[in-house]
Amino acid sequence: MGNVPSAVKHCLSYQHLLKEQLWIGEPALQPPAQELLTSGFPEFVKVVEVGPRDGLQNEKAVVPTDVKIELIDRLSKSGLPVIEVTSFVSSKWVPQMADHTEVMRGIECYPGVRYPVLTPNLQGFHSAIAAGATEVSVFGAASESFSKMNINCTIEESMDKFEDVVKSARNMDIPVRGYVSCALGCPYEGNIAPAKVAEVSKRLYSMGCYEISLGDTIGVGTPGSMKRMLDSVAMEIPVNAIAVHCHDTYGQALANILTAMQMGVSVVDSAVAGLGGCPYAKGATGNVATEDVIYMLNGLGINTGVNLNKVMEAGNFICTALNKKTNSKVAQASFSG
Repeated sequence: MGNVPSAVKHCLSYQHLLKEQLWIGEPALQPPAQELLTSGFPEFVKVVEVGPRDGLQNEKAVVPTDVKIELIDRLSKSGLPVIEVTSFVSSKWVPQMADHTEVMRGIECYPGVRYPVLTPNLQGFHSAIAAGATEVSVFGAASESFSKMNINCTIEESMDKFEDVVKSARNMDIPVRGYVSCALGCPYEGNIAPAKVAEVSKRLYSMGCYEISLGDTIGVGTPGSMKRMLDSVAMEIPVNAIAVHCHDTYGQALANILTAMQMGVSVVDSAVAGLGGCPYAKGATGNVATEDVIYMLNGLGINTGVNLNKVMEAGNFICTALNKKTNSKVAQASFSG
């Protein structure tokens, strides 16, 4: 490089690294498939973006509808295959989602992208379908206390409600995804037995949910507890029907995701800019950042089909709109200069 100053050399090398990792220009080189197979990781991971719903619902100030729509449209352009749009719940319980119909009708639906919405009961389901939803989710828990606080009913009562939703959805050929919160710990009950998580997961899968997302709602899980929980759940439902949904309260989310992938899980929930928390789980910080998940997967040579640079731009947009700092380490490092 001739007499180029060392600082400039460093800068050029850094830009080359970013070009490889962030898909600025050419995509990062993928390792041979055999290398991935022998390492125990899946070749493809489906990233489910939950920022517009699970991320924004915890914001205290109401986010304008047009900002939500713009965020979703930006995420749609990034190659993300699934974007959870909103929640058809009572505005009394979650005021942030009161504009669910306007958001659902206002987004631009991109070919190949799925846009599920949360529907806790039959009333929410019918409202979602009327607004144009083509996929829904139901939200259960492995903790009795959390179930009562979060959806105002026991686990058994929640299953009855979900049965009604799934039955109606089946009659309309609408796919249903199931969530199990507090899979690795509860803010009220502490540790949750893996067998309980497996039991609730089996109920949801048996009633017709095509995929079960296991949530570390308060982010207390470790690779050890993740493995124990997944060992138990995988005895009851197929591993290819399992997704993980990790919060990063204790900084364990990426390690937990890596553990799950080593066990055969190939679906990961995340939120742009690490948005989120839980209004019924004191101290719970945001979801693992989509940017950080994609960066890690790119580094492993695992295909996602997602353009990380476009996700970061969407994250920058929403953080600017909310006047808050991103929780993504990758975005912090990339935008620091």
